[in-house]
Amino acid sequence: MHLLCAFLFWLSLSNGLSANCPGRCSCDSMQSVQCYRLMEVPLGIPSTTKRLYISHSRIQHLQLSNFTGLLALEDFILLASGTESVENDTFKTLSGLKTLELWKNKLRRVPSALPANLEVLKLNDNSICVLHGSDFEGLGKLKILELKNNLISALSPGMLSSLTNLQSLMVDGNNIASVAGPLNLPHLKYVSMENNKLHLIPGNVFSSLQTLQYLSFSGNLLTKIPTNLPQSLLSLKLERNQLKVVRFRDVRHLENLSHLYLSENFLFSIDGVQMLTNLTVLEVSQNRLQMLPPKLPARLQKLDCSSNFIQRVTAPEFQDLRDLKHLFLDNNVVSLFEAGALQRCSQLSNLALEQNLLLYIPLRLPKTLARLDLKGNAIQDMAERELRDLKQLQVLNLRNNKISALDLKALEGLPRLRHLYLDGNPWNCTCNLLRVREVLKAKGTDVKGGQCAAPAERQGESWMSSKKILKQCEHHLNQNEKSKESKKKAKQEDSSSSRLSVDDDDDDYEID
Repeated sequence: MHLLCAFLFWLSLSNGLSANCPGRCSCDSMQSVQCYRLMEVPLGIPSTTKRLYISHSRIQHLQLSNFTGLLALEDFILLASGTESVENDTFKTLSGLKTLELWKNKLRRVPSALPANLEVLKLNDNSICVLHGSDFEGLGKLKILELKNNLISALSPGMLSSLTNLQSLMVDGNNIASVAGPLNLPHLKYVSMENNKLHLIPGNVFSSLQTLQYLSFSGNLLTKIPTNLPQSLLSLKLERNQLKVVRFRDVRHLENLSHLYLSENFLFSIDGVQMLTNLTVLEVSQNRLQMLPPKLPARLQKLDCSSNFIQRVTAPEFQDLRDLKHLFLDNNVVSLFEAGALQRCSQLSNLALEQNLLLYIPLRLPKTLARLDLKGNAIQDMAERELRDLKQLQVLNLRNNKISALDLKALEGLPRLRHLYLDGNPWNCTCNLLRVREVLKAKGTDVKGGQCAAPAERQGESWMSSKKILKQCEHHLNQNEKSKESKKKAKQEDSSSSRLSVDDDDDDYEID
């Protein structure tokens, strides 16, 4: 009886909630309402609603009457609904509103008279052209402002001066060609201006940003690193610009910088990076480097020099990099890799050397390697001495080389090997190759093989899956075993005959 009463009570409560929930919407007990495919903001939204989410609708215009009675609203998200305008003061009465997100709409300006308690404002993917100081008046509590993918062409202090507590500013994907300073935003920690049209950043822009930790100017037209960057910076991103020279004397004061991204520029050399003593990540891929940067910071953990024109790898570049874990040298022209060049890198786990000109697997690699990528070189052999110390190796990629046979002893010395990539090599498909495959499978290694280049009768067949090759090898193996048994039997008979003749001699001797 008690269970029945409880069920009836729950049923009546559910019906009551459903009755108060507008069509094409769902309401839950956490005061959250989600609506889809509407023509307007629906009537009858419960007055206790704290979060209202509307997406993929056709709501051309927002107005004050849409939110009458929703005084408990804290978060309003309107996504991909074709909204073109917002009536003045529409959100002004929502004194508890903390988050306003109007993504992927057609707004041409920032909504006016936003509530003073707003902490998050996201207007990404609209058509906003100009920012005015009045747009953000009274928003002293705003912490996050996102205006990505709009049509903004300039940024100046007056536009943002009232945002005294702003911590994150994102204006990626606009048409910003100029930034004027100083930006008086004392609590700003995160700034991203990626994919704009910036040629030059005035030095005074950063003079008041003494708490800034993350700064990204990737995807612009900068020809040099901005000067007077704040000492508080931890991460600096400048990929996809037009940098030709990096003057580290301009950034040597960045003693806290740990991440520096300079990929996809026009750098011919990098010198002086050792001044950034706390750097742990350096990415300089897709530049024009002909040699590795000298005197790298000792705390470096990741170095990406892929897609350059580096020819040599020698010990001096890595002698102090005991913390290095990831090294990417793929897509270069490395033909000389000095034996033991990386031995001082006692924590290296990932080494990428794909698409180079190596003729052999480098000798005396660090014992800590877990992944070794050698795809697309000219390696012809895989010797035991090259791999015997790599007890931690889990992934070995030897695709598209010139290897024709495998050394079983070399592979037996890799107890943790889980993935072995061998396709794209000119395999000589002898039965020994299949025995190696079976040994690898028995210990759980996933082997990706390839096609036979020899002998002629097996050309084009897959040595990993051909039943014909397997059958021939089994037949060959059976014949070998029979031959061995025959030889063993013959040897035993010879031995027995020999013993008999000796016994006879002994007997003859004793009889005499």
